[in-house]
This record gives sequence, structure tokens and C-alpha cells, in this order.
Amino acid sequence: MTLQQLRYIIAVSESGSLSKASEVLYVSQPSLTAAVKEAERELGITVFSRSSKGISLTQDGKEFIQHARQVCAQYEIMLDKFGKGTQRKTKFSVSAQHYSFATKSFVELVKKFGTASYEFSIYETKTLEVIENVASLKSEIGILYLSDFNRKAVCKILNANSLSFSKLIDCKAYVYLWKNHPLAKKDSISFEELAEFPCISFDQGGNSSFYFAEEILTENEYPKTIKTSDRATSLNLMVGLCGYTLCSGIICEELNGHDFVAVPFRADKDNPNSMMEIGYIVRKNIILSRLGKEYIEQLKLYLHSAKNPGGLNQNSSCDN
Repeated sequence: MTLQQLRYIIAVSESGSLSKASEVLYVSQPSLTAAVKEAERELGITVFSRSSKGISLTQDGKEFIQHARQVCAQYEIMLDKFGKGTQRKTKFSVSAQHYSFATKSFVELVKKFGTASYEFSIYETKTLEVIENVASLKSEIGILYLSDFNRKAVCKILNANSLSFSKLIDCKAYVYLWKNHPLAKKDSISFEELAEFPCISFDQGGNSSFYFAEEILTENEYPKTIKTSDRATSLNLMVGLCGYTLCSGIICEELNGHDFVAVPFRADKDNPNSMMEIGYIVRKNIILSRLGKEYIEQLKLYLHSAKNPGGLNQNSSCDN
């Protein structure tokens, strides 16, 4: 088994097609097919299920891909640290819930890296996909939050996938809305005052468990809800429909603009406030790359300087 074969199999799994993977790899399809089949023979398993609709990973293939990505990622880290005289395209990937500060930190990382050859990726995606991307090493780092409500369920999945959670910051709930929203000028906003306006939340797909929701206080019953899949649409709905969402209050105006405000959520006996522990997840027993370490430092720098009610704290984890 060679690293080249591992990279071929990873490319096929990501593209979902031998023909598309051959284009990405600049390898003829017959050569790619032969390399994959030879790897399957050597492994003694079937990595891909082939049908008239295309190819997909088998159950063995899904498990194998996780190990293949881990091997390739660690090899790249080793070369980055010890390799000499070779020109390689540096790679780095992060997956996150829809946080503008995660994107801002990624921007600063790219600016600081300053090289002519790199392949970086950032995925703003569903909570479960953040976890899956880090588990499979499609992304080195994932950004999400824990609370008293979702901690048990999310940590169970993290532990099952050999992932660890490290807290970056504590935040209470804020109401995020358009600056011309009828409630935008208030010092704080109660759940009762929000009742007549639609709550905007990010769709979590088929696995739309309350525990995967990105918005805090999801255990509450909202009279009007609208689900969306991206941050830009969410902002448009806040303007067009006077909608709102519940968030950490850490907003990057440089990226989101100055047309939106975050107002503290005012708790009552039936709707208490709740603490968000925003942090990052990584594979256990994995050495972070130089870029991975730098990205985390950029996150800490931004969160430390942002105006928020919490403070840095790296002592929390999901490890049992």
C-alpha cells in the first residue's frame, strides 16, 4: 500500500466519481481504477460499492477512509517539519458552525501564512458534518459549542469518534437582529417580546436533533420559525421579515457589516439564560500542524479582543 494509493482513494471518496477524481488528480481513469482495485485486493476489503448510479463507500470503506486521511495528514505534518528542499502545496482545512469569528480568524491565518502555493478550505456547515469532517480528517479542526442542554449528547458523539473538545470562551445568549428591527434599540430582549417575530435557525438536515442546533435555548418553543442553510440568507431574512436569531454576541462587523446588532437576551423564570461554551474539536492523539496551531491562536486573539461577556478558559473538555 502506497501513499499515492491512499490519496487516490481519498480523492475518489470526496468526488464520488472515478472520472471526476481522475480530472482532479490528472491521472487517466483506467490507471486510477487499477490503483484502487489493487489497493482493495491488498487490503482484502471492498472500499467502494459500484452501481449504475455511481460509486459510494462501503461500511468498511468509511472506516478505512478515516485511517487513510489520518495517515496522509500525519505524513504531511512530518514533511512540513522535517522535509528539506521540496516544494509542496501546503494544505489546511477547518469546519465550523456558522460563526463569523471563525471565518475572520481563517482570513487572518491566510494573510499571515503568505505563501504562493497553498490549498486551504473552510466549511460552514451542519453541526454533525463539523464532527464528521474532523473525525475523517477532512478538516483538522472543527468549531462548535456546548451547553448544559446539548453537552451529554454531543460529547457522546465526540468520544465515539475519538475527538476532544477544548473550550475557548464562555458566552451568554444574545438576540441578533437588523439594526432597524423594532426591538433593536432595547437594552435587553425577553422571550415574550420575540413571540411575534420569526426565529431564524440553521437547518441541520435529516439529523435535525435539538442537540445539534447552532442556536442556544433551542429547548424553548418558538411560535414562528424559519430554517435556512447559510449565513447570507439568514441576514437577508432578518431584514426582509424582521427575523432574529440567538447567538453568542460575538459578531465580526468587518465581515457581516454594520446593519445588525446583538442585544442581550433577558431571562425570566420560564426562559432562563444559558451559557455557551464555544471551542474547537480535534482528533485525539493527533499532532496539530503548524497551521492548525496558528489558527487556534488567531481564534484566541480575536475572541480575547472581541466585546463579549465571557473570558478565555481552556480547561473544559468532553474527555471521560
